[in-house]
Amino acid sequence: MVYDTLVAEARKNDGLDGVRLAALDRARPLFEHIGGRLPTGTEIRLNLEGRPDGDGRAAAVFCLMLMVGFGDYGYWEYRGTLLRLVSKTDGWTPDEVAVMLQCAIDLRGSEDRLAAVLEAALAAAQRLDAGGLREVGPRLRRADRRFARADVPIGLRAPVDRRLRSLLASMDEAYVSHGLLPVREPWVAALRDRLRTAPTLELARFVRHLAGLSAPRPSQKWRRECLSLADAASGRDAVAECLRALAEDEPLDTGEHGPHADWVSGGHDYRYLVHQNHGDVARGILWAAALTGGAETTSRLSALALRAGAPGRDLYEDLKLAGAAINALGAIEDPDALAVLWGLRAKIKNRALRKQLDTALQAAAERQGITRAQLIERTVPAHGLRPDGALERTLGEHTARVAVEDAATVRLTFADAGGRASRTAPAAVKDGFPDELKGLKAVAKEVRGTLSSERARVEGTMSEDRVWPYREWCEHYRDHPITGVVVRGLIWEFQDEDGVWHASLESTGDPVRVRLWHPIRATPGEVRAWRERVVDEQIRQPFKQAFREIYLLTPAEEETRTYSNRFAAHIVHYRRLYALFKERGWQANFLGRYDGGYNGEARGEFGGGEWRACFYHDPADDADWAPEYAATDQVRFERKQGSRWREALVADVPPAVFSEAMRDVDLFVGVTSIAADPDWADRGEDRYAAYWREATFGALTATAEVRRAALERILPRTKIAGRCSVDGRYLVVRGELRTYRIHLGSSNILMEPDDSYLCIVQARGGGRGTPYLPFEDERLSLILSKAFLLAADHKITDETILGQIRRGAR
Repeated sequence: MVYDTLVAEARKNDGLDGVRLAALDRARPLFEHIGGRLPTGTEIRLNLEGRPDGDGRAAAVFCLMLMVGFGDYGYWEYRGTLLRLVSKTDGWTPDEVAVMLQCAIDLRGSEDRLAAVLEAALAAAQRLDAGGLREVGPRLRRADRRFARADVPIGLRAPVDRRLRSLLASMDEAYVSHGLLPVREPWVAALRDRLRTAPTLELARFVRHLAGLSAPRPSQKWRRECLSLADAASGRDAVAECLRALAEDEPLDTGEHGPHADWVSGGHDYRYLVHQNHGDVARGILWAAALTGGAETTSRLSALALRAGAPGRDLYEDLKLAGAAINALGAIEDPDALAVLWGLRAKIKNRALRKQLDTALQAAAERQGITRAQLIERTVPAHGLRPDGALERTLGEHTARVAVEDAATVRLTFADAGGRASRTAPAAVKDGFPDELKGLKAVAKEVRGTLSSERARVEGTMSEDRVWPYREWCEHYRDHPITGVVVRGLIWEFQDEDGVWHASLESTGDPVRVRLWHPIRATPGEVRAWRERVVDEQIRQPFKQAFREIYLLTPAEEETRTYSNRFAAHIVHYRRLYALFKERGWQANFLGRYDGGYNGEARGEFGGGEWRACFYHDPADDADWAPEYAATDQVRFERKQGSRWREALVADVPPAVFSEAMRDVDLFVGVTSIAADPDWADRGEDRYAAYWREATFGALTATAEVRRAALERILPRTKIAGRCSVDGRYLVVRGELRTYRIHLGSSNILMEPDDSYLCIVQARGGGRGTPYLPFEDERLSLILSKAFLLAADHKITDETILGQIRRGAR
């Protein structure tokens, strides 16, 4: 019965029925031996393998018919047998190979079966001589077109693609396999159209070369050949257009451009830039664009890296494509490309991509014979600003001005012919110069990003023992239109020819070297003097420097030797903690109920990347997924040795590195601790209530000590000075109704005489209207806001607050 069915299926009017019937005829004895039932793959091997080649080839064709004719069972039962028979058999005829190719062309349904059938057919075709290959050429091309449109997973597609391309190129070197370029995706249309309308041998070689790049970075040989082939094929414009489409055109949608079933989860479609099957040719195009140059190559590669590496919610993340764009940018010998790389580092959060960014920057620095830090500071973009940090454009009767006003503010303003300024674009500018206005807004946005990055970068050097030659510092720091704004609010140390260092806000004379002042190197008297000067002159520093916290090694840490427990055993809001890790540039795993999610470790690099602090934390509740709270644990340090990190004794950590790392950990705990939650007191007998009571009014941390020092200098200048005093860990405020003690660490409030707790929740936009502060500190602003409110408690109208005050005052 099975045999008769196969014979009926073999009779097709395609000129190949003789081959199929001959194969069945040779298999007839096997059917008779097993009683006419469907044979297994093992039975076919035992009965037909090892016989003369004619029988072996016939057995392969017979096995192929079973595999195609019996669905999923046929695929799983006969696939291995078919490939084994083909690999061990020689003497293939063109007709036998044609039968196998025709099976692939006609096959419908499972694309996995298509890959297996075509793999076997191509293995047989590789054994044909040149004449035989020409005979099957038309079917080979049809099979190529069929396979190019099939949605075959990359793991099955790759080996078939390689064999197809090799065979087709050996037949006709000018022919390019349909699967080499995506057949539906518009981003590669420029190359695909050229191949269709103006095919040449040179163009075919160029396209095959692009698709042959499977490594993250090409060899020097690949680069040389790429340049040569691009020129011979006149392919530079087509490559540039492909890059433009990837960077700017609308993404593709899985619902519109094929099923891509392996990408769909839960029935939802995704938008994507490049299908996984075509990642190699996309990478080749990016590298070709970088090597052949072009006026807009850098900006497009940057846009693509950001688009693929930090996509929006509805776009599929493509780390392979983003990495290719980053690596290609790193190979461009252009300062603008290096500036773009540094800018991307502030925007891309993926750990693997950030490593590639660091590698690209390091490689570029080594090519120029400088350090990575020098490379970064030399490539900070000026965005066309003048040395005074401003840019002006005349738009009709108005002058538009982009200016860096201070280390935190960039404004776009407009002035009319009479000099009257406005922050809003006048109607004449909006209507008459829409493109110019859009461009100026884009410049202002870019300047804000660079200013923010520079503020963070310069602050990062506080943990380094970095010294600049004076002239180099002037060029890349003091005189830079953006970095200079940050520099001019900071204290620097200048070394004269005698080797003596002098701290100053401005350089005098002709110094030899410069370094950033850190209070850990200064005496207590020098620190007090600088704090007084900063307050007296009302200097608002771009980051906390004069009032910076100092963390010195304690006897307990010397005793534990390899770790610090200074910030252990705190209960923190976990999601706030994780967000703060990311904001401060620390890398951390996410806690949760999965393998590797029960133990948290956050890592931050200091000292120019030579040291690393590790802050351990664990879940503090039994949440089903991510914990709501975490418990803090040890801080350990590691030193970089070559490419590895080795644990170090805390006593061996440089003082500035230790202090800066512990400052970050103090910030993590202080900001996210439940002790800083004003609503926690209302939770009754909560399991963490004892910790809250102890921590919320406990001893001051180094951050709170600095806050107290600042208050002691600021309060005498305020109108509530007569009602306030600093007493140990509290700011004492005397109101008309009661006296209050505000804790300088948590900002929580106790009311005298019974130490009852007063809950005041900060309103949105709270802290506005507070006096001058020498540095940005949200907690200090909150404490002063509460002090101003409570000093005039008789004017409070909020019944929630008044009710608490009056209850205790009876």
